[in-house]
Amino acid sequence: MRNSRLLAGVVITLAFFGLLTYLTLSAQAAECHVCVSYGGRENCAVATAADEKEAARSAQTTACGTLAQGMNDKIACDNTPPRTKECHTK
Repeated sequence: MRNSRLLAGVVITLAFFGLLTYLTLSAQAAECHVCVSYGGRENCAVATAADEKEAARSAQTTACGTLAQGMNDKIACDNTPPRTKECHTK
């Protein structure tokens, strides 16, 4: 009896994590590689999201993370057009 409960618990746990992984990965339909030049430096980042616009925005935010020094720079870097942007859907 105890072994069957343990086995049922393991199966349910694995099913839950499998479903969670599937739902997380299936929402990532677009991927973008963005390079940003700001303050005399350049950085590139890759991001995935549900659509191309959100993936590009997320990649630029990530790239600006190491280039910006403070909130004013962060906002200015985020509003700078990317030097390169390559996106594709999965």
